[in-house]
Amino acid sequence: MQGFLYILYSQKLNKYYVGSTPDVIRRLEDHNRGKEKFTKTGVPWVLVYKEIFENLREARTREQQIKHRKSRKYIER
Repeated sequence: MQGFLYILYSQKLNKYYVGSTPDVIRRLEDHNRGKEKFTKTGVPWVLVYKEIFENLREARTREQQIKHRKSRKYIER
């Protein structure tokens, strides 16, 4: 099963959100329906980036690499 790394942006909060999932479209819809506690205040979220991996494990590894950088500049590059 493929995995996706995705980055969302909320203009309302001027913040990015990094995540991983097997279904990026469904996940974006979940975020924009306010189903996630962390992201519900930033609706609407816009998908600004995605990477496709052979499996979800690889996508989650990449997600952790980005989150450990804790750098907006890194995400924006």
